[in-house]
Amino acid sequence: MPAPRLRTAAVAVCLAFAAAPLGACGGKPASAPRAPAVATSAADAGGMAALTAAAKKEGSLNTIALPGDWANYGALIDGFEKKYGIKVAVENPEGTSQDEINAVKEHRRDGSAPDVIDVGSSFARSAAQQGLLAPYEVAAWDSIPKEQKDPRARWYNNYGGYVSIGCDAKRVKTCPATFADLRKPEYKGKVALNGNPTRSGSAFAGVYAAALANGGSFDDIQPGIDFFAELSKSGNFIPVESTPSTIEKGQTPISIDWDFLNLGYADQFRRKGADVDWRTAIPFDGSFAEYYAHGVNKDAPHPAAARLWQEYVFSPEGQNIRLGAYARPVLMDAMKQDGTLDKAAAENLPTVEGTPTFPTEAQREKARETVNRNWAEAVPG
Repeated sequence: MPAPRLRTAAVAVCLAFAAAPLGACGGKPASAPRAPAVATSAADAGGMAALTAAAKKEGSLNTIALPGDWANYGALIDGFEKKYGIKVAVENPEGTSQDEINAVKEHRRDGSAPDVIDVGSSFARSAAQQGLLAPYEVAAWDSIPKEQKDPRARWYNNYGGYVSIGCDAKRVKTCPATFADLRKPEYKGKVALNGNPTRSGSAFAGVYAAALANGGSFDDIQPGIDFFAELSKSGNFIPVESTPSTIEKGQTPISIDWDFLNLGYADQFRRKGADVDWRTAIPFDGSFAEYYAHGVNKDAPHPAAARLWQEYVFSPEGQNIRLGAYARPVLMDAMKQDGTLDKAAAENLPTVEGTPTFPTEAQREKARETVNRNWAEAVPG
């Protein structure tokens, strides 16, 4: 992943969440603290201590589509609840990025809307364009690379990974290593995505990666759609959403998904003694990396807790929890420099050749429009 700008030691101390107001470690508190619902930083809300007190008074945080085995959300939620005594509710854990945006819009005024979202980057941009997100700069704002955040602070990337191919070696004689391999007749009825690319960020990334492997580009995702149409016609691709449950049951023995998920599933299956030998390959013919973005609902029912959650997931503690589940923190390089990175966890990441490049906002939007327009007809089911 690209290297973020370096932080100073003072910012690292600030991120450790000392009880002192934020002004003591990077920026003066506002002379007249603003209400959390309109605060654009912890300093703006009167400092970290004031923000924490307000969040504890609210006592709750609404989230959506955060399964415990996704990028270590189980540990993150447990850590946040233990640290602050704030109960985290998770609606529709297996939901998609689009489900998150829909929930923000549909429950805007009834108190049940998610306070925060975690969505694919293209979905975050869409939510910002629709005016759904509040500007908020976390303490680590300056360390997040320019290309990984909205200049108005309505969203910013938190963690990411590479598209990979997971495979159950107990059910597949020879596991595929590339997109080209997936065309082989031996994989008939075995290849799946993690959802529908019109709604799921991970599935959308899988189609983008397939496009790069088949003559496409960031400007042209259609070859990726054509690739899955070909696999569907041959019977290799099955329209079943891949999950740990479908993998364990043998329904989706090959799954195109993020490397941090496939690697995490392997650990999960080993711990429970499941009859699964889950292996992960990052295809060299369609190398595609992406981050997931976070944002605060403009009409968050718990505005202080929402902002405190952002501070937590962008702190060294939160970023290292991500790393423990193979997800690459957006602040990884900065944390290497200031000594807060979990080096042992970092060494467990798979080696990837080259430096990743990322589509622009315009390219992502064009790709989403193409997938939304052509996927259902090309890939029935």
